[in-house]
Amino acid sequence: MEFFNISASQQKLIIVNHNPSITLARHLFLCRGAKVCICDNEIILLTEPAVERCPFVESFYGVSEIDEEAVRRIVRYKVDHFGFCSPKRKFIREKVVIFGSSEIISACMRLGLIDAAVVVCDGAGTVVATDAELVQGIGSIMNGVLETSPIKEVISYISSHGGEVLDPENASIDQINGVRHAISMGFKRIAVTVIAPNSHIIPKLRSLPPNDVIVIIFSTCNTVVGENEVKFLKEADIVCASASQTVREKIGPKALIQLGVTIPVFVLTDIGKRLVLAYIQECEEPLLISRVKMPFILEDKQPVSRRKREE
Repeated sequence: MEFFNISASQQKLIIVNHNPSITLARHLFLCRGAKVCICDNEIILLTEPAVERCPFVESFYGVSEIDEEAVRRIVRYKVDHFGFCSPKRKFIREKVVIFGSSEIISACMRLGLIDAAVVVCDGAGTVVATDAELVQGIGSIMNGVLETSPIKEVISYISSHGGEVLDPENASIDQINGVRHAISMGFKRIAVTVIAPNSHIIPKLRSLPPNDVIVIIFSTCNTVVGENEVKFLKEADIVCASASQTVREKIGPKALIQLGVTIPVFVLTDIGKRLVLAYIQECEEPLLISRVKMPFILEDKQPVSRRKREE
């Protein structure tokens, strides 16, 4: 890529990346499969979205066609309305999606089935949370965060609401050491979230806990998952398919339970099944439960990837 053929925003990011003396806050994350950076309050798309159309995005954001401009609008909405990646970050306690990871984890924490959750928050990095409301507040507006910079207001809020930031100086993302820290704090039932680009750590997470500790792995933000990552996702307890056809085809048939149709969530283990059934008991929404061959897919309700449309 020629330097002068890219946008001024991307030029700025290249300069920041290659000049250690520049310390602008930077937040790198996934949105609809696109890699996005917020740097100096600018929204910079580094790759194009992997999804062309998604029923969830259309119903939630009113966006029917997902292109680069649509991703910018979605991210800008999250920044302006929820303070995403900013000192004005809001921690929304209400349920946003019925089968979201934070919704399931927080409900199971309230029921006493999970002691602590190792999650990631923009502006803080890896967090060990013991408060159900904090877990939901962090996860309710989250995208798959790849890298973030410390925001003192966010870290302060987390620290005063039942959470401990693993690395407040750098806001690093390290789910393995987050789980280690939770174990050292004496917690026995620990949930941890892992996004697709970090799925290679799932086997390591499986081998971490001593016999008296249970680690429940939630695999999230899987739109960009590739064939090479499938073997890691198979070791998770609960896997969100996101917009990935690969997850639907390779993980779906192994599910004990499927939650949802548009964005299926596949439950792969007995402990995952117990947590999900407990969560369902707490749901006030009407639900249909049926016996089917997994996965249950309605094609007209699925996201459309760019690759699939091109094929």
